[in-house]
Amino acid sequence: MKILICNDDGYQAPGINALYQALADLGQVEVVAPEQNNSAKSNALTLHTPLYVQRAENGFRYVNGTPADCVHIALTGLLGYRPDLVVSGINNGANMGDDTIYSGTVGAAMEGYLFGVPAIAFSQVERGWAHLDAVAERARELVQSLESSIMALSQQAQAGRVGAADPASASGQSGQALRPWLLNVNLPNLAREQIKGFQVARLGRRHAAEPVIQQLNPRGETMYWIGAAGAAMDDSEGTDFHATSAGYASLTPLQIDLTDHACLPDWTQTAARLSRLELPQRSDSA
Repeated sequence: MKILICNDDGYQAPGINALYQALADLGQVEVVAPEQNNSAKSNALTLHTPLYVQRAENGFRYVNGTPADCVHIALTGLLGYRPDLVVSGINNGANMGDDTIYSGTVGAAMEGYLFGVPAIAFSQVERGWAHLDAVAERARELVQSLESSIMALSQQAQAGRVGAADPASASGQSGQALRPWLLNVNLPNLAREQIKGFQVARLGRRHAAEPVIQQLNPRGETMYWIGAAGAAMDDSEGTDFHATSAGYASLTPLQIDLTDHACLPDWTQTAARLSRLELPQRSDSA
């Protein structure tokens, strides 16, 4: 199994080192990660400045760019081969509910998914790396359990039967037995035996973020820091917030389609009504 590992905390973060150690003997494992912390960079790509790849003493490669940059570069030329799996993390803090929109950890995994490679984003619920080794072991267990699916997808890709941009493949209407998947996994900071297992969960919701923090710099100029994420608003049973608070690792399958399908009929009527309106004549007078 060929595995590409990325993160958003940077190539020197404890989380990515623990994840690499946990997965290293499962096959050919390579790390391509940001040089610096790139939390909350989502799916951003760097388009207006050059990117450089360096190799650290431990063999990890790092990029002066975003998590999505790292995976994009790796998949489109740096590696020279197609990995069977993209894994992102382990993140220093939760990526649950609305966090997934902003998360660089999820963004790195999503970049792999967009190229048709199955991908997993791993995060610890609490910051500070407590019980990191236990979480890494649980991450390994999940990857091992999915190996047959991962390799089947890889074989289909090699045969040209799976494409990231193939809508029929994504909807299961083109005859393929399997399609790539994107998983968001959050693990509680507990000892291995205290993590009860994995529980499939939907994304919860957070309250709005805390107010922006204003400070003065040494020159007397006002500077702003983005406020902390809001507390959980929907942490009801079935959500990722609920699962992790109960001692489970939450497992949430994600998708790219942001379309509000339930509202399409209403907006279709609105568009039709607007299309029937006569537009007012523009006056050419000054």
